[in-house]
Amino acid sequence: MASAKYARIDGRKSSSNCCSTVTIVVFVAVCLVGVWMLTSSSVNPVQNVDLPPEKQKSEVKEEVPNEINTKQFEDNPGDLPEDAVKGDGNVQMPQDENNSSEKTKESASEETQDDKTNDISGQKGKSNDLIKSDADNKETKKNIAEEAKTDDNGSNSGKQQDSEDSSIENKPDSIENKPKSGDDGKKEDNSSETQDQEKERGRIEENVEQIPNKESDESSKEKDAKMKDQASEEVFPSGAQAEILNETTTQAGSWSTQVTESKNEKDVQKTSESKEQASFSWKLCNTTAGPDFIPCLDNLDAIKHLKTTKHYEHRERHCPEEPPTCLVPLPEGYKRPIEWPKSREKIWYYNVPHTKLAEIKGHQNWVKVSGEYLTFPGGGTQFKHGALHYIEFIENMLRKQNIEFAWGKSSRVVLDVGCGVASFGGFLFEKDVLTMSFAPKDEHEAQVQFALERGIPAISAVMGTKRLPFPGIVFDVVHCARCRVPWHIEGGKLLLELNRVLRPGGFFVWSATPVYQKLEGDDEIWKDMSRLTKSMCWELIAKEKDKVNGVGIAIYRKPTSNECYERRSQSEPPLCQESDDSNAAWNVLLQSCMHKVPLGDTERGSHWPEQWLKRLEKPPYWLTSAETGVYGKAAPEDFTSDYMHWKRVVSQSYLSGMGIRWSSVRNVMDMRAVYGGFAAALRDLNIWVMNVVSIDSPDTLPIIYERGLFGIYHDWCESFNTYPRSYDLLHADHLFSKIKIKCNLVGLVTEVDRILRPEGKLIVRDKVEIITDLESMLRSMKWDIRMTYSKDKEGLLLAAPPRSDLKYLPQKQEVGASKTRRIFQSKHINTVECVLSTYLCSSEGIVNIVRTISETPLLEFSKEQDPILPVANVGRIMKKAIPKNGKISKDAKEIVQECVSEIIIFVTGEASNKCQRDERKMINGDDLIWVLTALVFKDYANLFKLYLNRYREIE
Repeated sequence: MASAKYARIDGRKSSSNCCSTVTIVVFVAVCLVGVWMLTSSSVNPVQNVDLPPEKQKSEVKEEVPNEINTKQFEDNPGDLPEDAVKGDGNVQMPQDENNSSEKTKESASEETQDDKTNDISGQKGKSNDLIKSDADNKETKKNIAEEAKTDDNGSNSGKQQDSEDSSIENKPDSIENKPKSGDDGKKEDNSSETQDQEKERGRIEENVEQIPNKESDESSKEKDAKMKDQASEEVFPSGAQAEILNETTTQAGSWSTQVTESKNEKDVQKTSESKEQASFSWKLCNTTAGPDFIPCLDNLDAIKHLKTTKHYEHRERHCPEEPPTCLVPLPEGYKRPIEWPKSREKIWYYNVPHTKLAEIKGHQNWVKVSGEYLTFPGGGTQFKHGALHYIEFIENMLRKQNIEFAWGKSSRVVLDVGCGVASFGGFLFEKDVLTMSFAPKDEHEAQVQFALERGIPAISAVMGTKRLPFPGIVFDVVHCARCRVPWHIEGGKLLLELNRVLRPGGFFVWSATPVYQKLEGDDEIWKDMSRLTKSMCWELIAKEKDKVNGVGIAIYRKPTSNECYERRSQSEPPLCQESDDSNAAWNVLLQSCMHKVPLGDTERGSHWPEQWLKRLEKPPYWLTSAETGVYGKAAPEDFTSDYMHWKRVVSQSYLSGMGIRWSSVRNVMDMRAVYGGFAAALRDLNIWVMNVVSIDSPDTLPIIYERGLFGIYHDWCESFNTYPRSYDLLHADHLFSKIKIKCNLVGLVTEVDRILRPEGKLIVRDKVEIITDLESMLRSMKWDIRMTYSKDKEGLLLAAPPRSDLKYLPQKQEVGASKTRRIFQSKHINTVECVLSTYLCSSEGIVNIVRTISETPLLEFSKEQDPILPVANVGRIMKKAIPKNGKISKDAKEIVQECVSEIIIFVTGEASNKCQRDERKMINGDDLIWVLTALVFKDYANLFKLYLNRYREIE
């Protein structure tokens, strides 16, 4: 036993020499590999790039020739902490450095600037370290190998020590925090050292950030000794660079390194960025209005508490106390809108999926359903045979009275009251006329939404208890074609509001049944209107019947002086008090009074504007040099400077330098217009611009109207009176910075998301910090940031909402009774049963049902055919919809079976006919949806369409 024991010991001793030799060889090899890894992963520093001192040493050795005298750089090294000396990345190289080093530095500098740009634009920053090219790695490896052969105790040992130090950093904190000594690397176990060296490949960045912390723990004596030993090898900063280092902050009595400062700053940025991202939690709006949500018009809670709705108070604005921050979903099946001018004639049905107006007004050629389109023949209640004939008829009526009237020249800006689908304003574009159309959000379903989808300007508003959001005496013509407004009641309060906004000498065109019918009610209204207009000094210019459309038109003219007012025997309606500002229009109650006509040569409204196009470019006659403009210059000069500025911006930047396809842009809004210069600069394009003047900004809206443009007052702390997806482009010049101070910036961002169409464009000019905040918010909403630019603390942002197929889908919905939710879950359901499933089941079964639709052939159905749905299926469905103890008779099952089969035959037969008209051989899900929509099953069609799209996404 003993001999065997000693034999084993002797055997181990006999092999120890061989093992130790192998161990030494492996150890040296590993060290060389570690040195190669560190040097090949070195960084060419630019400015304040995070670098460890060891890497700087190895890099300097490669780039600086040995014969250079480094004493000239040793002016003050002893006065600087070692960390400060080693942490400086801005090492100046001698002028005779080789070209390859210069190229390497230039490329590294360019890449570093790119990284910094990405950090500024909100990207999550990792390390700015840049790895050298493979060629540099090979050359470095060769140099290290040569140094290893020729230098036994010099720089190679220093590099070996650096390699060992790097490997030590991968150990637990208890070992890391111990003071280093020259023998630490030798005491490490070979196996763990090898593993640490292998881990170096994926942990270079981490080591770079940790090395300076270890170096700062060395004693001052060790620092001085190392600095003396390495004086011949290191390049120290010059005097100027030392001054930069002296400006750094101190930590625990020593100079902080760029590595430490940069690491801390990155951590702060990452933390703040993560907090900022986490703060934006977007949800879809859960409202009864669904995809048509207008916050200030759909505030049902406020509407319920109204004391009366006699004067259409329920159609007026009732904004919530805090603006909503939810996102409005798209209607299912939404497509990119048809471009102008084709959009005037037809739009996609699923973009505005409402058919009620087509059912009520289809015979008057308002709108019709035609397959997947809604078509607009150009008619209206008073112009069934087309708006263009109606427009020309009005012009001829005035010319017969020897009145110099020409659409688009002397009469440029028109107000259309109760516009319907705005065909009147849509066809006035051919006459170079801008028409502000408005109608309430009432039982005439989505009439304003139809107008905007067609590319015709319109807003949702009502003539109720408050003034319209327009300044006084700005419209050249006001039009009402059977607009259902009771002008004659309550002393003519509503007609007096038109008098406020109508320009002196302007025309009121009234086309309604009282004008041409002699019925009892119409005759009384005509008499009341005649008395009222006479007391208002309106002159009846012409009254004539249009034989083509079978309607009559009356045209009135507002006086151009106050003589008629002074000659009235009775001051009824009375003149407004001098203190009553006709321009005050934001939440101001209607007044039963008339404002005097301005007469002074420099008073606005005393003269008719010049003809279009002169009025666009020339400062209004009533802007005098004695007045100071918005930008501090004399008003006329201010006006001209603003116009020239926007002409340069639009021509040199917006039209050519931002990648916007302007042919797809039609509806534009300037969210903070001043003089309307942005809109004026776009006059040659086939677009219209809604100029919005904030209520807390200088009131320049009258100037905008005087130029032949139009706009509206608004408070951007509240929602705008328009439908979702109304505009192709929004322009905001220093608006968001003002809103951030005044109210809720997030509320405005969600409002922008609401009114801008998918793939529309948002252009923001504002302070850099605002641009940064906006970029972060928009990215969290999946917007596409097309461009950002900054200069002198001012920034520019171009962004676009996600495409219609990527934007927010409605949340999962279920319909029907709870006991019928899980019907039709089988994967082998006959296709014709899909129609029934849309009525009875919810999401669980529809995905499986839809699977069979895409491969369904055309079928011929007849009434004599056997029932489509087996009676057993009908029985199961009926049984789940009644109490458990309920019973169903055979006759009841057969009756329901017959009814359901009839519906299936009818719907599928219509779909088959559609396929035949389209010369197709397969019925698909879209055909069934079209049939359900064209009939009276719109609600079920929407549900079916929702899950059909989801199924297609899954497939």
